[in-house]
Amino acid sequence: MPRSARTHDVVLFGATSFVGQILTQYMVRRHGSDGDVSWAIAGRNGEKLAEVAANTGAAVDRIVVDADDAAGLAEMCAHTNCVISTVGPYALYGSKLVAAVAEAGIDYVDLTGEPHWMQRMIDRYQDRAVETGARIVHSCGFDSVPSDMGVWFVQREAQERFGEPCSSISMAVKAAKGGASGGTIASMMNMMEEASADPSLREILANPYALAETGDRSGVDQPNVTLPVYDDGHESWLAPFVMAATNTRVVFRTHSLLGHPWGDDFTYGEAMMTGDGWSGRAKAMATSAALASAMGAVAFGPIRSVMGKVLPEPGEGPSPEKQEAGFFDIRFHGTTASGDELTATVTGDRDPGYASTAKMLAEAATTLADSDAAGGFWTPATALGDAYIDALVEHSGLTFDIT
Repeated sequence: MPRSARTHDVVLFGATSFVGQILTQYMVRRHGSDGDVSWAIAGRNGEKLAEVAANTGAAVDRIVVDADDAAGLAEMCAHTNCVISTVGPYALYGSKLVAAVAEAGIDYVDLTGEPHWMQRMIDRYQDRAVETGARIVHSCGFDSVPSDMGVWFVQREAQERFGEPCSSISMAVKAAKGGASGGTIASMMNMMEEASADPSLREILANPYALAETGDRSGVDQPNVTLPVYDDGHESWLAPFVMAATNTRVVFRTHSLLGHPWGDDFTYGEAMMTGDGWSGRAKAMATSAALASAMGAVAFGPIRSVMGKVLPEPGEGPSPEKQEAGFFDIRFHGTTASGDELTATVTGDRDPGYASTAKMLAEAATTLADSDAAGGFWTPATALGDAYIDALVEHSGLTFDIT
């Protein structure tokens, strides 16, 4: 069916999820219920969908369909141009939808931070997506938009200022504030469950090039902050950043899809800034120890089982007040092969994982509609480019600046 003949421009699949409800609110504010963008909400429970519609003022179509209903998902995809999915863990609930999208030849964006599942989807459906024209863009939330678009921005500026790209970029989170969601915790728990049962999966999770194109999944050693280290470029002590394992892989997929424009020896790493001096070093040591302890506990089956009973359930997350008070401030330090240096800042004005993520998702979907990308699996940077940065700055409370 031609895109112009489809009923909806966008369907929000998982509108009753925690992020889905925030996303629905944003779509109402951004596009209204009968504006230029025709959209609908979808989920497995009709009563909850009606409740979300009433609470948010979304006077739009409601589609009842389950993530496990292949026929229902195919029917939904047959009548829309783009699906935004917030239904995770994606390794448990996302595969049939991606299959339906690839078959229907439509657009798709999500907020997954599960690299093992992304690799599985890429390897399984890339060829079919190319054939049908389906354009699939994973990780369009805090995983991994600030990282991927931040690197894109730095490299664009480096080319304009120095005539060459940065051969090395280090990202460091200077500050961030936001609450934890049950959905994020459930995704992490499921990923650890799968890794415990499948040794080959641990190899995928350890490979920084795991999401690169087939045949391009190896390269130079990459920086990986696991212990406190002082960084001259950031003028700060650094500690591990829990989301680096996903974000770096998305950035290296971007580099792979672009054909290595930043050099075969391009390096990229992520960490958290804890400040300089002895206090910064002490914070880096404490942060590193706390993260190591948490990851060790999650990796241990019995403890993981207990944690699953006491941590927030899927559908739970930070209050509206905490979302409003949230923010993030991320720094990028790049160096060219000639020794020129560039520092950039990317900020967001809401809770990074939820309120800000919802805005990133919505703008990814509408930006993708105007993209000239062909069918296949893309990253935010390769599918959306400069137009996405413009949309994020204009509508989503993000900033991209050279400092």
